[in-house]
Amino acid sequence: MTDAKKIDLKKEQEAVLARPRLKYGPVAKFLFWSMDVIHGKETTLPKAKLLEILARIPYQAWEIRQYGRMNSKFADDGTVSEAREVINWGRDAQDNEFWHLRVITERMKDLGVKESFFHKHFIPPVAVLTYTLFSRMLALVNIKAAYQLNAEFEDHAEHTYMQFVKDHPELEDEQVESNAAAEYDDFASWADVFRRIGLHERDHMNHSLVHCGREAEVVPYLN
Repeated sequence: MTDAKKIDLKKEQEAVLARPRLKYGPVAKFLFWSMDVIHGKETTLPKAKLLEILARIPYQAWEIRQYGRMNSKFADDGTVSEAREVINWGRDAQDNEFWHLRVITERMKDLGVKESFFHKHFIPPVAVLTYTLFSRMLALVNIKAAYQLNAEFEDHAEHTYMQFVKDHPELEDEQVESNAAAEYDDFASWADVFRRIGLHERDHMNHSLVHCGREAEVVPYLN
């Protein structure tokens, strides 16, 4: 992976917006359509918050599956090694997505962004329960399809964040005063914070593409 300190965030953003999205399957299309129905087509902080709440769920489902494999094939070094790799990758991704959620939540609080009772207390638990059940079932039935769906989810997230920065040029001049953002790096602007989040989503997408056998579609960094 490219050193985060050497990445030209603005050039990467331009490259993302010029890059065609992955071809999304029916499940991904339904998921994104549902989020548009709930929050509108425009990307807002509450919509990004819901995106991040859901983002960790597939990795949790994969971890459960991999522990099941290790329990039944603990004497098979190959299976154990493969399972551990997925678990470690998934845990890193979950930590990363949780950081995104903290940043967005803190940003909303600082800006005084309010959510309705419906969007704050009803939608998230229903969405989490539904996506958790589906993700666990898919992980058990067809793990390759689970990786592929996650690649589509993360590709959508990367494009979403880069478009959000483009739609809000005022972020370029806004200094970052955020304890959550500082946990990762010293950012020059809020535009860079969201660009960095977008590139994290690319990393997650690339890992998912490799695991579902689509290595040729991995998106490299410019540097």
